[in-house]
Amino acid sequence: MLMTRETRSRTTAEPRKPSKKTAKKPARKKTPTAGPRPHAGPDADRVRLLESMLRIRRFEERCVELYSAATIRGFVHLYIGEEAVAVGVNDALGPDDSVVATYREHGHALARGVPAEAIMAEMYGRTTGCSGGRGGSMHLFDASRRFYGGNAIVAGGLPLAAGVALADHMRGLDRVTCCFFGDGAFAEGEFHETANLAALWRLPLLLVCENNLYAMGTAIGRHEAQTDLAARAGSYGMVAWAVDGMDAEAVAASASRAVTAIRGGAGPHFIEARTYRFRAHSMYDPDRYRDRAEIERWKAQDPIGLLQARLRQETALDDGDIAAMEQRVLDELESAVAAAEAAPEEPVADLLRHVTSRPPEVN
Repeated sequence: MLMTRETRSRTTAEPRKPSKKTAKKPARKKTPTAGPRPHAGPDADRVRLLESMLRIRRFEERCVELYSAATIRGFVHLYIGEEAVAVGVNDALGPDDSVVATYREHGHALARGVPAEAIMAEMYGRTTGCSGGRGGSMHLFDASRRFYGGNAIVAGGLPLAAGVALADHMRGLDRVTCCFFGDGAFAEGEFHETANLAALWRLPLLLVCENNLYAMGTAIGRHEAQTDLAARAGSYGMVAWAVDGMDAEAVAASASRAVTAIRGGAGPHFIEARTYRFRAHSMYDPDRYRDRAEIERWKAQDPIGLLQARLRQETALDDGDIAAMEQRVLDELESAVAAAEAAPEEPVADLLRHVTSRPPEVN
């Protein structure tokens, strides 16, 4: 059993146990993630968490190279440092569940199983991209995996997620909707409206706040009088707690516990994942609002290094396993870049497709 490193908010109660009806349901299949899974046995899930985080990290680093070379353009918000949150939470979700993300959503999409090739093509603006080349970095979307997109509006995904959860609830479907958002979004009215209605209507909604301590360039202590976000979320009558967002195993166990309770009818849950982004807010950001020593302190808690060291110590992985994992991921990403560069751009004649409707035919 995974040991979580989480802190319960004092304002919340223990989640209800699943009903007998729910408990009898067969185990749900995990959402498939991209790439091979070389290990089997008791450590397979942990190795899979590590490889998924590594895929996100290397994808992001490749995006830095491509952006710096002006090969991809537009806004790019990197997820480097926060990989444990997306990977851990998605590990607890099933293929019928829904995910709504933020504009920093490359990691969420990859963890959900959206192929790296489809995401990279979207970064290039090619028609083979997951959004047909029209969304770019901030608007990844894959309905087949119930990944209902990134959102360029801060907190914009929250009411959408509540709507999806409400629809599933009204139809009696055994589904959970998960919404990722940042600590900056917590200050927006959309969060408070969503939290209130979700608790009032007992929606099957998992709210995951990725608290990386900065709303763009503003430290959380400068815009929140109470920085214990889980405690504040608990005031809406939902179960809420905080978890070490740099520990993928802790996040996975915490999310699994929340999802199980939500499926059992316990209503919405809130997880404050305390994490940190190693890079600037976006590729345009000069990142002058943080002390370099602070960044280095957080890098010492790198979620990839943490899990890798743990697996090494427990002899679940050796140097050869890690090297092979790295090579698989790099080969996958190089293939994705090559496919994106070879993919067609949208013809000018199609630019108004999905934008305007056809004029009515006149008899």
